[in-house]
Amino acid sequence: MPLLNESLQPRDYQKHIAESASQKNTLVVLPTGMGKTLISLMVAAKRLEKFPESKIMILSPTRPLSAQHQKTFEDFTNVPKDEIILLTGKVRPEDRVGLYKRAKIIIATPQTIENDLENNKIDLGDFSLVVFDEAHRTVKEYSYSYVAKKYRMQSKYPQILGLTASPGATQEKIQEICDNLFIKGVEIRSESDSDVESYVQPVETETIYVEVPEEFKKIKALLEEVLKDDLYWLKDHHYTFSYKPIKKMLLDTQRKIIASYMRGSKNYAAFWAMMRTADAIKLMHAIELLETQGVKFLYEFLKRIEKSKKRTDIRLFKDPRIRETVKLCEDLSISDIEHPKLRKTVEVVKKLLGGKPDSKIIIFANYRAAVEKINKMLTEAGINSDVLIGQAIKEGRGLTQQQQVDVLNRFKGGEFPVLLGTQVIEEGIDVPSIDYAIFYESVPSEIRNIQRRGRVGRQSIGKVIFLITKGTRDEVYYYSSIRKEKKMKGMLYKMKDKGVKKKNNLLDWV
Repeated sequence: MPLLNESLQPRDYQKHIAESASQKNTLVVLPTGMGKTLISLMVAAKRLEKFPESKIMILSPTRPLSAQHQKTFEDFTNVPKDEIILLTGKVRPEDRVGLYKRAKIIIATPQTIENDLENNKIDLGDFSLVVFDEAHRTVKEYSYSYVAKKYRMQSKYPQILGLTASPGATQEKIQEICDNLFIKGVEIRSESDSDVESYVQPVETETIYVEVPEEFKKIKALLEEVLKDDLYWLKDHHYTFSYKPIKKMLLDTQRKIIASYMRGSKNYAAFWAMMRTADAIKLMHAIELLETQGVKFLYEFLKRIEKSKKRTDIRLFKDPRIRETVKLCEDLSISDIEHPKLRKTVEVVKKLLGGKPDSKIIIFANYRAAVEKINKMLTEAGINSDVLIGQAIKEGRGLTQQQQVDVLNRFKGGEFPVLLGTQVIEEGIDVPSIDYAIFYESVPSEIRNIQRRGRVGRQSIGKVIFLITKGTRDEVYYYSSIRKEKKMKGMLYKMKDKGVKKKNNLLDWV
């Protein structure tokens, strides 16, 4: 009996990629919704045909994603369902040992496999394929790197398949992923490739600009004054190379200063450098909150700092300009001065639903508080909506994974037309094809930008709408993500044509 059943009807580009990925360790880069999971299914079938006694492992970063992989294998293969096993940390370690022996297809979260490898509860010798879903996570100390190394050492016939919508925009990050997964080839497709075009629906892009309220400008000026003091001190003492407020530069500087301090360089300048970088990072976040979210969000952030017992926070609040900022925020909050994007979002949704009442709309926002506020305003405007956020953080509100599934099922079933969410709906979760995506704020990450856009236009023509506050980080992030995506694709197509450089270490690659 063939492994794949007749209900699977792969597209031509999926067949070509699967054929290539069956020959060597491959990183597959495809836009969200273009069927990366089915490619892994076909590669798995080819490996089991070649090594009938072997096993397959599919790794994905979350339990909901793992459950989706399990369903795909159940729906499209002839493998008995009791041999397609989903394993997460919720299954007791002693129970997992027996399941490893029984299963033909193991679908798991990477932390579960890492723990069991460390405790000798699993051996990867009989696995002929490991799939690393959302492979862009294979950096630094993430579990994927450890599992890949162990698999490379233990398996009798190792083969690796990495899947992602975007591995990152720097040569260093892409190389790190390829190194950690022992990748020898790259397969990339974008919407404009000839073998993909016929399967992709057009997606229109619209940018809607709003102005920074005059009431915000004095607050921003005060925060920038304080920030400038910290940046000039750091530059003048040779800790940074620029007076410009670049967040990555400050974070890198902070890591270096802390590392140096911990190694014993506990001099007066290093101590003040740590204080200044901590202040600058907080101030940059405060300005970003004001520009992209509004006064109430900034006010809540500053009040949390004011209550803090940390030395850096106490020092920051000794500055009279910060105390004046808090007072201005308090006055504007009482006056109910909102960020103009809030009203604009409601206006846009009303217009979209007025033209097409059965539309499905997703609104992406970075902060839970923003999601809750927009949802409240939509409800007050008579628009049926709901939120999808991650699990609870400390005392905050959150959704269990079952509650997340319930919200998604209700959205798919048409119970409400507008779904609002944080980062949890960007990566992997099976959101239905939608008509419109609204970016409440821009994100500098090309990975997140690609994942968000991939929710639109899967089965019908779609539209992505960016809400941008003029002259703010919204604009900077918007153009940054476009530039990074273009750069990333250029590097990946080059790697596809010319191959991947070998990792320079003692182990030969697979």
